Amino acid sequence: MSTYDHADLQKKASDHLWMHFTRQSMQHEGKLPIIVGAEGHHIIDSTGRRVIDGLSALFTTNVGHGRKRLAEAAKKQLETLDFFPQWSFSHPAGIELAARLASYAPGDLNHVFFASGGGEANETAFKLAKQHWKLAGRPMKHKVISRMSSYHGTPQGALSITGLPYMKQPFEPLLPSFRVPNTNFYRADEQNGAPTENREEFGIWAADRIEEMIIMEGPETVAAVFLEPVQNAGGCLTPPAGYFQRVRQICDKYDVLLVADEVICGFGRIGNWFASITYDFQPDMITCAKAITSGYLPLAATIVSDRIYEPFSKGTTTFPHGYTFAGHPAACAVALENLDIFEEEGLNARVRENSPAFRAELEKLKSLPIVGDVRGDGYFFAIELVADQAKKTKFTAEQREKLLRGYLPEAMLNAGLYARADDRQDSVVTLAPPLTVGPAEFVEIRQILESVLADGLNHI
Repeated sequence: MSTYDHADLQKKASDHLWMHFTRQSMQHEGKLPIIVGAEGHHIIDSTGRRVIDGLSALFTTNVGHGRKRLAEAAKKQLETLDFFPQWSFSHPAGIELAARLASYAPGDLNHVFFASGGGEANETAFKLAKQHWKLAGRPMKHKVISRMSSYHGTPQGALSITGLPYMKQPFEPLLPSFRVPNTNFYRADEQNGAPTENREEFGIWAADRIEEMIIMEGPETVAAVFLEPVQNAGGCLTPPAGYFQRVRQICDKYDVLLVADEVICGFGRIGNWFASITYDFQPDMITCAKAITSGYLPLAATIVSDRIYEPFSKGTTTFPHGYTFAGHPAACAVALENLDIFEEEGLNARVRENSPAFRAELEKLKSLPIVGDVRGDGYFFAIELVADQAKKTKFTAEQREKLLRGYLPEAMLNAGLYARADDRQDSVVTLAPPLTVGPAEFVEIRQILESVLADGLNHI
């Protein structure tokens, strides 16, 4: 591996690089972690430090790092056809990938519209939902419902759907969308009227709030409901049994589209090609990205039902929307090879088999007074941190600043783990390692977290 001048890179980053979702002051302090290499489930920074990638880079490198066959797939495609857009033309890799995604998707989701990232995929779904209802002669159906603290992307439409006020305020006014409670059962007592003793009853209560919102806004104005099968922001908020079945009933009753945002949950993260299969519900659209290529090249997709596609299949009707690099030949070729790896190594089944062991290791962290809850599914878990375990007391803003930004990120890296310290709703550490890890790595991750979190309360 090449030798890097760490100080020189820090200086250039400070002078020129504008980071995403990041305080720029971090670079000016010379504390920017710079990743220069990766192999398997480890990443390597410019100081030579080697740490476990406990987040699959960003819920993305599901098959792990350093898969040379994925690089070779991109190289082979680029040598044959470097680029051509999906505008009135296509190419074999894009066509084959569309057919393959349709074969994995549940029910009649048979039509694939490519994008370059998850936000673009959700933007596509939002615009398509609005045009769908216009074509159906119901142009007033334009509003979207999503959940509190949800994140669906940064384009104007996807940002409108996002349920994080601090991300939206700098760019308002946005498009009309409305928020309902999420499925955080650990914090059910914070929701007025929510059941707090029975998880399934809480799930039905949360789903019924969607019906309540549809009625309040008027069914004739609501186009779609956007939900992640497991909501990331807020910390791996899983659906109680029966939740999605009730949501599907509500959407059918009021003729509202149901969009499953599987940008994180797709491609094995919850143990199936799509988490909507795991939780046994049929969406009208699925949006996906990230692990479709395991991050080796940018690619995303919106997978659409026959019903939504039908008006576009004939005559002069067009969906006037697209992206230059969506469905790039090299990205599609890498995606096909990536999906081959999934099948050859049985990664979906591996997640289903090993998930209970992962959970069992993380549950041991509840012996620490700072740990309030462990939740998640598949290879996707969050550990909620609290100031007082018995009372479930949340940290103050000052304490969150010291713990989640001042202490945990650097402490975890120094101990050998990259994971996400997050406070979008509650204070959590999120884990989503490559699907290739197993019980030995679960123990190692738990041991690192144990040592770091044991000292956490001393840093607030």
